Amino acid sequence: MKDVPTGTEPVLGVYLSTTIDLKSRYVSPGETRVRLLPPEEIEDPSAVQFALAWRPAPDDFTRYPNLKLISSIAAGVDSITNCPSLPEGVAVVRVRDEAQASRMAAFAAWHVVTHHRHMTELLANAAEGRWQRAAAPEPFHDWTVGILGYGLMGRTVARGLAALGYPVIAASRRGGEGEPGIEVVGGEGSMREVARRSKVLINLLPLTEHTRDVLNADFFAQMPKGAVLVQLGRGEHLVEDDLLEALDSGQLSAASLDVFRTEPLPEGHVFWSRPDIIITPHTASDTTPQEVIRQLADAVEEVMAGRSPANLVDPHAGY
Repeated sequence: MKDVPTGTEPVLGVYLSTTIDLKSRYVSPGETRVRLLPPEEIEDPSAVQFALAWRPAPDDFTRYPNLKLISSIAAGVDSITNCPSLPEGVAVVRVRDEAQASRMAAFAAWHVVTHHRHMTELLANAAEGRWQRAAAPEPFHDWTVGILGYGLMGRTVARGLAALGYPVIAASRRGGEGEPGIEVVGGEGSMREVARRSKVLINLLPLTEHTRDVLNADFFAQMPKGAVLVQLGRGEHLVEDDLLEALDSGQLSAASLDVFRTEPLPEGHVFWSRPDIIITPHTASDTTPQEVIRQLADAVEEVMAGRSPANLVDPHAGY
């Protein structure tokens, strides 16, 4: 492979995305270790050592024979690890950001409180100039919050909700120790157990072959009648028709959706007209462009020096 020496000139990388103009968003004037260009500005593809990617095209990586590193712009990497042209043996990294996790925790807490305290009803009353209280909220101890996924995001969300007084139970495939107010359930049946005990369920799972379509009719049937879904994971986790049936039957009373199978959510999609669904445009938590570029440059430096970078992804596990 053709190496570009570190410390003398920036290492060359390429932006690869079918959905986002990465060049306009991820520019850090103070970063001198890496240089990023869009594909149309790459004169010599063999000189490209890394890629910053989000939903790359199926053949995007084939043009660059000397790739050593591919970085996602976020925690999610499924569009990279599932890309047909992903080269064997190339390091794939994701963003891991404590500040991003805190933003996710605040966003999740907002949705839990909104459903618990009937805030949509209060806001509707205010919009119509009507001074009217909503129904009294149930006691906190009756509003167990379940969390699917107990990585950095899941732990931070769990801590925030436990601090507010909600009982929290988290499903972790690998298991782990809980904290005050947080119970961790591990093993193969952990997600179903958490679903069975949760008044409100927050999905933060990575997208893998094991979690695709996991939010389905059978899963919703495990949840207490009238429970609430807060979907912050990936759009492909949710079987949309099954959610609608669960809402229509009363098995679920409401849902908050931040991610969708098709984004942007198409105009005229049935979700838009449902008063029992809160829609947000994939905005639960973002890392700043400067932090993405900083972590990318650190990873490039490690790889070019022959070391394993931080936040390395297992392509087979998907996270």
